[in-house]
Amino acid sequence: MAATRVFWILPILAAVAACSATVPGSGDADAGTLARLPDSVVAIAAPYQDLSEVRIMPDDGCYWYRHTGPVETTYLPLRTVEGRPICTRVQ
Repeated sequence: MAATRVFWILPILAAVAACSATVPGSGDADAGTLARLPDSVVAIAAPYQDLSEVRIMPDDGCYWYRHTGPVETTYLPLRTVEGRPICTRVQ
């Protein structure tokens, strides 16, 4: 009876362990992450955004910041207080 329980527990533990995601930490800065934002971008960025990891996406030329939410970590467009995206070229 105890051996049967072990056979059921092991696959469940393996499935739960597979659900964890690895997210690069602050020491693993991606190649596209800017070391320092221009002061003009910092001045117009909305205050609720995390400016510690920001990158310029090559496809649109806009700044994107790393947002760490309760479920996932993703990049979101960096916006002004008015909600406009902050870009390096005219859209």
